Amino acid sequence: MTICFFSAQYLPTPGGVERYTWNLARKAVQHGCRALVVTSALPGLPEQEIDPDGIEIYRLPVWPVMKGRFPVPKPGGRLSALERRIFAQSIDLCVVQTRMYVESVWAARAAKRRGIPAVVIDHSTGYMPMGGGVIGLAGRMYEHAACALVRRTGAPFYGVSLASCRWLKTFGVDARSTMPNAIDPDALAAELAAPQPPDLTRAALCPNGEKLVVFLGRMIPEKGIRELAEAVSALPGVVLAAAGDGPLLEPLRAEAPPRVHYLGALDHGRAVRLLAGADCYCLPTRYAEGLPTTLLEAAGCGCPILCTPTAGTEELLPGQSAFFLPDTTPDAIRAGLARLLDDPAEAQKRAAAAKQNALAHFTWDAVFDKLIQSL
Repeated sequence: MTICFFSAQYLPTPGGVERYTWNLARKAVQHGCRALVVTSALPGLPEQEIDPDGIEIYRLPVWPVMKGRFPVPKPGGRLSALERRIFAQSIDLCVVQTRMYVESVWAARAAKRRGIPAVVIDHSTGYMPMGGGVIGLAGRMYEHAACALVRRTGAPFYGVSLASCRWLKTFGVDARSTMPNAIDPDALAAELAAPQPPDLTRAALCPNGEKLVVFLGRMIPEKGIRELAEAVSALPGVVLAAAGDGPLLEPLRAEAPPRVHYLGALDHGRAVRLLAGADCYCLPTRYAEGLPTTLLEAAGCGCPILCTPTAGTEELLPGQSAFFLPDTTPDAIRAGLARLLDDPAEAQKRAAAAKQNALAHFTWDAVFDKLIQSL
């Protein structure tokens, strides 16, 4: 079987959708399938290659709109030649990641023309953050138009969480089911067994025996990183290690209070080892996410979680398996952190429940089986 994944952005670009695509494609190869990933061109990377996991990657010529966050395929002979090469591969299933990219529309329509079964997996619970006014309105109108074009192909939709499925109703879409984000327990265990660089150990980050709070994610306002830093700075004996890149990174570094470390982008292994050594993973996000990868990884590492009740938490963190924030003000975050850090026994109890649920229900083997059953 040949499965073709269409993802407007892909590794080495960091992000949840990018890692979702890679993990599912890698699992397809492990199950004896041929996996293709069609994505956007990046400077210095070849138009076509096979990566070390055996995944065949095709990179389309694009205009890097919004500084590359919204790539748009560039019409012309090169795109047409790549399209012919891709669809000459006897593809059995097309997997279109998200409903809103121009590439998503292009992929769904190309599959329809050739009679290839396709599914659409959506990863959001809100509109793209475009701001207000005319620009925000134009962005929302575009999303409705793009989704309508994808719907007309007849491809069934899935959400990565129940909240994603509910959000799809905004576009008149009744999702067939969830196709959740997940973790690979064996790969996670192998990464946790590797040594951490000396500068990222708990001893280095907390030289005076402080409690360690970790944040992983893009440095953007919607993730609540500035409010989290302010909350930590008001808690004596607590250190924040924040890993990730984004437009706020350098401004945040310039204004960083004591006991707040902005580490920049870390590879996956270093990031999960940071989680495994922390007293708390805090995600005070206001972003319209589907099911944040970092919450899954924190749960899989057994790290106590403090977060907003964002998409996916009702499935991943049911009952008393995490601590939740009523809002994302610095005062609310500070109070939530104090509650978690002051009761380590309760924090570990909830972390153990979250880990058990993640390993039982959110693995890539289970998601791949569900994908195959969608045919």
